[in-house]
Amino acid sequence: MQAMSRIAIVAAAVAAAATLSGCAATPRETAAREARQARSAAELDQRLAGFTAGKPTTCLPNRNARRSDYFGDTIIYEVSGNLLYRTDTSGGCSLRNDDILVTRSTIGQLCRGDIAHTVDRASRFPTGSCALGEFTPYRKTRS
Repeated sequence: MQAMSRIAIVAAAVAAAATLSGCAATPRETAAREARQARSAAELDQRLAGFTAGKPTTCLPNRNARRSDYFGDTIIYEVSGNLLYRTDTSGGCSLRNDDILVTRSTIGQLCRGDIAHTVDRASRFPTGSCALGEFTPYRKTRS
């Protein structure tokens, strides 16, 4: 009886180790993730070039944002050609996969801490969620 218990414990430990090792990123996956992050950071810098950051605010009225762009875990809301708002999410939204960002608001504003969900464009299956951060305004720099 004790031998069966020991075998069961060893089998469970082997299964747990196999599961954990399956979750570890390979060097190739790590390099690909770092390359995506660097590319997103460069694209974000390019998008914000010529703009100056202002004082962050906790909410952004929904009616103000006419479009949004995603750069890794950062969302840029365009209000006009002269005004953008940046929010850094908590991660977890699969924004890089051409998913649809879904936000819901009962007060007509997006606010820090609101939960956004992502949905697969084709299947409409949920793919992730993340919390929105503060909204930092960026105004076009006058030359």
